[in-house]
Amino acid sequence: MSLSIIRGISRKPAASGKLVDRLSPQPDLFGQLFIGYPIVSTPKGGHAIDALWISVDKGIVVFDLIEGDIGDYKLRQDDTANKLEARLRTHSELMRRRELRIPIHTISFAPGVHDPTSHSEDDYPLANATSILQALEAFTWGGDGEVYQKALSAIESMSTIRQNGTRRTIKRKDSRGAKLKRLEDSIATLDRTQSEAVIETVEGVQRIRGLAGSGKTIVLALKAAYLHALHPDWRIAVTFNTRSLKGQFHRLINNFSLEQTGKEPDWENLRILNAWGAPGGVERDGIYCEFCRVHDVEYFDLRSAQSRFVRGGEFAAVCEHALRQARDVRRIYDAILVDESQDFSPAFLRLCYQLLKDDKRLVYAYDELQNLSEESLPAPDEIFGENTGGSPKVRFDEGSRRDIILQKCYRNSRPVLVTAHALGFGIYREPPQTSETGLVQMFDHPQLWEEIGYRKKNGELREGKSVTFDRSEEGSPKFLEEHSDIGDLVQFIPFDSEAEQAEYLTKAIKKNLTEDELRHNDIIVINPDPLTTRDQVGPIRRRLLEMGINCHIAGVDTDPDIFFRKSETSVTFTGVHRAKGNEAGMVYIINAQDCHSAARNLASIRNRLFTAITRSKAWVRVLGVGSGMAELMKEYHTLKARNFELQFVYPTGEQREQLRIVHRDMTEEERERLASLQRNFVDLIKDLESGAIRPEDLDKNTVAKLNELLLEKR
Repeated sequence: MSLSIIRGISRKPAASGKLVDRLSPQPDLFGQLFIGYPIVSTPKGGHAIDALWISVDKGIVVFDLIEGDIGDYKLRQDDTANKLEARLRTHSELMRRRELRIPIHTISFAPGVHDPTSHSEDDYPLANATSILQALEAFTWGGDGEVYQKALSAIESMSTIRQNGTRRTIKRKDSRGAKLKRLEDSIATLDRTQSEAVIETVEGVQRIRGLAGSGKTIVLALKAAYLHALHPDWRIAVTFNTRSLKGQFHRLINNFSLEQTGKEPDWENLRILNAWGAPGGVERDGIYCEFCRVHDVEYFDLRSAQSRFVRGGEFAAVCEHALRQARDVRRIYDAILVDESQDFSPAFLRLCYQLLKDDKRLVYAYDELQNLSEESLPAPDEIFGENTGGSPKVRFDEGSRRDIILQKCYRNSRPVLVTAHALGFGIYREPPQTSETGLVQMFDHPQLWEEIGYRKKNGELREGKSVTFDRSEEGSPKFLEEHSDIGDLVQFIPFDSEAEQAEYLTKAIKKNLTEDELRHNDIIVINPDPLTTRDQVGPIRRRLLEMGINCHIAGVDTDPDIFFRKSETSVTFTGVHRAKGNEAGMVYIINAQDCHSAARNLASIRNRLFTAITRSKAWVRVLGVGSGMAELMKEYHTLKARNFELQFVYPTGEQREQLRIVHRDMTEEERERLASLQRNFVDLIKDLESGAIRPEDLDKNTVAKLNELLLEKR
């Protein structure tokens, strides 16, 4: 353990730099040192504390940094300490009767003052670079690890922003509701990497990568609110792909702003926008729509885009079209933050980049594994292009604060996450007769496994070699799985019919609500196929309503921007696409058999199962019917028997390319065309076998070309 330094935006860069230079090399200093953070409320708006150090042996030390005249530093010390104490007193867990359980010390640091003792008083210490370490020795605290963690969470505002407005009623310490509350309390403090991603701000483009559940959405929300609090005049946009994230972003940003500054954001300057958007007012607006409007270029909605461009890539096409049509680019934003960037083409990120003023503050976050087969976005030089001199517009140097990887997963326990990966990649899938491997997809870059928190246990991480991975505790904290038996964390439950599946599910949800002390919004029911969700969940929902349990389909019974209903108790049903970006304690996945095998699009279909499983904060129930479900269960039981380790032969480049071809995505038109050609081919073979058509009847050049192509592919 050492002193962790988180550098925010400092209005006193020289003094803060000197403070960091003096404290950072000291091996006996521990805890967190924040520069330009937190923000406290003042009559003139949010004010960033110059620097704050919190540790188990010191408590809280607030630094008044001085550049130039000393001024009335005693008044500044009192004012800052009083405002911080007033904020911390709102957290009952930090109070013992009327006393704060952690001390707040103050000190002024004036590196330019030659003799600070001539100005200092006992109750108002003042130090320079020479005397600062000795001055800090006077600050002590008895130390309480639990209070320290709660105070750190309060300073980071995590204990407040995670609240969703619904209180838990806990009567039994061993109930699922009690376990979930303890889990939520345990993750209420940001880790160092997350804190850096929130507070540390760089000029230019910044990339944040991480697994589902690593905190990307929370980091972006806090970063937007932090920038807005410091620069309320800036025009900032937050955008995303999954529309149901809009409400979540609004809640997180609003809670953070209230905690930090005492007032709601100015929503005219801090905008939460869909990526596409449509004309019709602020609530419908989007980044692409706004780009078209301010540049007076043609706007396409989905229907018109489908009639003009290739299906499946409509949004990328309309963004490219808008960029080509725009003449004099208008730079209207000071900062843009993009969540779920793996769902966007480089064209959309370039469109955001064009809308930014000269400093180009673009922060884009994405899930390394949202597309399991490869990195989901190209390198930054490929996305943003080159300057006129040939140098890349955007480059991330190794170790740069511009490129942050969130390795820890705070949503999924080790068994849940590894199960999702094993099924998503087809690690233990039985090889079909036409293939040597059961793998469905694989990274092009083997080192990605280690970058996302796996460690090589055995074998070689090389193409054509066998390798075994397990999930490190550093990447998957142990407390995420210790609350329940592994057999309770993940369960695969087969049924003979959909009716039996529905009967089990409705009874299980009723038990969750009446006995397990779970709330309605602790439960999500996911149907992997988004096209069949409404029909598939209909009988289940009718049965729940007969039992007196409210439920809704996200985006169908609610506004498209709403996932959980906040105003009433209601269980959420959803297709997999709307589930992205959301989470719940108990996740039920129905009709999982549809994800076992398919003639086409198997990689995407397996990705649906991966996404659905990783929505869970605690427990997963994978339900399915028939032989496909039985085969999925075999894969899971093999994984469980191997203690949730992944063992496979890493496919070669040629094999990975073959996997991409075999399991590639195909549009409905492409599938219909292929099916028609196959039927014709089968009919031709039958006619040749029966003699209805003779080989001599066929065009020789066509037959020769067909033989050549088939032999070449072998």
